[in-house]
Amino acid sequence: MDDGKRKFTMIGMAIVFLTAAVIAAVIGLQKYYGSDDDSHESISSTNKAVDSLCQHTDYKRSCHKSLAHANNTDDPKELVKVAFNSAITEVQSAIDGSSTLKEVAEDPRASKALDLCKELLNTSIDDLKRSFKKLENFDLARMEEYVGDLKSWLTGSLTYQETCREGFKNTTDETGQKMKKLLKLGGRLTSNVLAMVNSIIETLGEVQFTGVSRRLLDKGLNDEHGWWVSSERRLLLAADPKTLRPNAVVAQDGSGTFKTIMDAVRAAPKKGTRPFVILIKQGIYKEHVDIPRRVNNVVLIGEGPTITRITGNKNYVDGVATYRTATVAVSGDGFMAKDIGFENTAGPQKHQAVALRVSSDLAILHNCAMEGYQDTLYAHSYRQFYRQCKITGTIDFIFGNGAAVFQDCKMIVRKPLANQACMVTAQGRKDHNSKGALILQGCNITADKEYMATKPMPSSYLGRPWKAYSQTIIMQSFIDRNIAPEGWAPWVGTFGLDTCYYSEFNNRGPGADTRRRVTWKGIKMMSLKEADSYTPAKYIQGDIWIKGTGVPYDPGMMSL
Repeated sequence: MDDGKRKFTMIGMAIVFLTAAVIAAVIGLQKYYGSDDDSHESISSTNKAVDSLCQHTDYKRSCHKSLAHANNTDDPKELVKVAFNSAITEVQSAIDGSSTLKEVAEDPRASKALDLCKELLNTSIDDLKRSFKKLENFDLARMEEYVGDLKSWLTGSLTYQETCREGFKNTTDETGQKMKKLLKLGGRLTSNVLAMVNSIIETLGEVQFTGVSRRLLDKGLNDEHGWWVSSERRLLLAADPKTLRPNAVVAQDGSGTFKTIMDAVRAAPKKGTRPFVILIKQGIYKEHVDIPRRVNNVVLIGEGPTITRITGNKNYVDGVATYRTATVAVSGDGFMAKDIGFENTAGPQKHQAVALRVSSDLAILHNCAMEGYQDTLYAHSYRQFYRQCKITGTIDFIFGNGAAVFQDCKMIVRKPLANQACMVTAQGRKDHNSKGALILQGCNITADKEYMATKPMPSSYLGRPWKAYSQTIIMQSFIDRNIAPEGWAPWVGTFGLDTCYYSEFNNRGPGADTRRRVTWKGIKMMSLKEADSYTPAKYIQGDIWIKGTGVPYDPGMMSL
């Protein structure tokens, strides 16, 4: 068999396996009755197709039992059809069940968490549905895009489920435990899907489809993302605001088309396939901005991060869930921002208080500032790219489970409250197969003057493991003297210390000496080849959607 036929055959086999792999996650969101035992022992089955699908998963018993509901078929197309038709009904039933829980909820915070869960779980379902659509519209020439989207969206589905669970933190009644029990199987089977997809991709290897997928850079993406590489978007963020022709202008003095940013956002079309550019004139905008799901391709351009500022003060202490505290929250895909400041002024006494939450796939932020204290930037989910941005804070001030790459950014630790230690990052990867990571490349990790002048100087660390498989990479960066010699801090006890993935590569500065770093199993030494795999071209497919925008962008290792 020649190389061309072999490649086609292997990719064809991968399509079948990938199609079947998604089934388990969708069926897994159905109501589930029976044993909760998910041991890894072998499970008797007469269906070889099911055995093949389940062999790479962490939760084999749940995998087999979920697929057993599919009428014992081994036809991937039929399995997809059964799964798709049954999943929506069952998930909606589970969501509706949260209304019953709300009627008996005694804790006001738990009641709010149930409302939030409805939104989050609907989004989790949406990520599963668009994964199916991607499978139905498969194109060999777009293999790289296909794999990137599938892994990002399935990770997103899992992240939204976990965010629902997080909403019940510190609640006092049993509502949270009951809701978490309802979500248990869905999380397990979404994890199983990620394991299946990763195994298939590893088997094929990048060499099997790089040749075809590279052609999409010349051909362009599909209709859903086509404008990302079109002339309409090229150099958009490099344009002079004075010559820009925006769709809307926001000015507090009435000289624009709108006086508030939210009024301009409401004018953006749903499922927009073209950039909707909002030029925001200088001023301090005291409002909470929410760019909803499906309001895609919104572009916010200010006149500078110090003179165009959006500010708010929602916070956890005042009864607001962390997810809801964001001054600006972005859920529409294809979001872009340049020359804007995002701020939460609640202060360190108010605990979690987000300045910017990004739940947008293929999001780009250039020359922006995110200022706050605890939980300043919530890089919640999907693929994100930050260039020449400034992020300030005290505790976990860059956190989330997005696949987020920061290049040439400045992370500034602020003076904390007495007896507090500061954490730059708190990455939230719960599943070892998921795509989430915080990658700081060519950045400057330092502290403000007030912090540096404090005697004795407070302790600060590169990060701590918020979730069991927390993943953070610091490479080619300057690490200042404010970072403690240990480098990394525990979350609580020994949680995540063996399962996290923390690595430092080719850094410099007084805080970059790794000789006294903690020696957890999760601290990894990284080779140049491994470090290169976390650069934006490879980790978030940046050549496809970042390269032509005019934003400064290094696809691989940076020349410093």
